[in-house]
This record gives sequence, C-alpha cells and structure tokens, in this order.
Amino acid sequence: MSIPIRTGRLLCGIDEAGRGPLAGPVYAAAVILDGTKPKIRGLTDSKLLSPDARETYAIKIRERALAWAIASASVEEIDRINILRAALLAMKRAVEALQIAAEEAIVDGNIAPPLLIPCATLIDGDLLHPSISAASILAKTARDAELVALDALYPQYGFAQHKGYSTPQHMEALHRHGPCPIHRRSFAPVAQRMFDFGDPFLPAVAAHND
Repeated sequence: MSIPIRTGRLLCGIDEAGRGPLAGPVYAAAVILDGTKPKIRGLTDSKLLSPDARETYAIKIRERALAWAIASASVEEIDRINILRAALLAMKRAVEALQIAAEEAIVDGNIAPPLLIPCATLIDGDLLHPSISAASILAKTARDAELVALDALYPQYGFAQHKGYSTPQHMEALHRHGPCPIHRRSFAPVAQRMFDFGDPFLPAVAAHND
C-alpha cells in the first residue's frame, strides 16, 4: 500500500537492480539527496543511461548526496525466499545502512519493503523521482561491477558482457557448461540445466578447469 509522503522530512529513494537475471545477487540502493547542494541534473532510470554515463552519475551521487548506501541479497537467499522477497530484503538492508537515518522512504514500483519508517510506492519512480533515479544508478553500477568481478571466476559464461541476463550468449554457455555456483537454481532455465546435467556443480567446475 502506498503511504503519502510529507515534505520537510529526510526522504530516501530506494530502487533495486538485478531481479531478472539468471545469475548473481540482487542489489538495492537507498539515497537521501542533499537539498543544500546543486541538483544533479539529468538523473533518470539507470537503464536509459549508457554504462559510462551511469558511472559518471554514480560518482556525482556519492559526492553530493546527504547519505547513500548499497546492499544486496545473495543467490542463496534468492533461491531460498524467492527473488521478490530477496529484492525487498536488499532494499531494507540498504535503508538500514544509511549513514544518516531516513525518516521516510519512497520506492520504485508498487510493493514497499518492510521498513520501520513510512514508505510510499511510485510506479516508474526511477523516471519520476530524483532520489529513486539516484538509487537506481547506484544499485545498477554496483551490481554490474560485481558481475564483472564474477566473470573472472567463471569466464566461460560471459558475465562481464550480459551481467547474468538471459541473452543468447548466456543461454548458449548455460547449455554447454551447465550452471555454475552463482546461477539462480530457482529460475526455470537454470533448473532445467541442473536436471539435464544431474550434478549442477560438476560441469561448471570441469568447464572452468579446461
């Protein structure tokens, strides 16, 4: 349920990144923008920005925000509690990690995380609300960096390129090598390959050692 926000309180925007991919953790960020500093012009949904633009904005957000925090939920948590609940858990962790406690929150979408402060929901909030846009950018850049790092551990899957999404390249690698430890086993395409390979870890380890 959406709760109306009140002006004059410390408001944090919240958004997540990585609900759809077949691999890797889901990330979330919370941002309290600083009204005393110049506005960061051009903030928008991270998906509409180029990778270079996202990185540039991420630096500005960290420098100019009154407070910001990034958190995640692991692949194991995703598989245990489902991706929606894991995303909400990551959001809750991000809000709780803020250096300055927020008094109110606004989140992209129509489902609010379980917070101890009032939280409004806003569909297309990453397009409409600057603090949510900022959170979207921080969550996206942090998750992309994580998948680039994981690519070094599992180079046969191409995580640095597709960030775990079900691109043709990723599906071909999954078909050829089977799931690796960072694949989400509760997701149908991964579960199918687990069934096909029998032991989900053996083919990934063997492929990595080729």
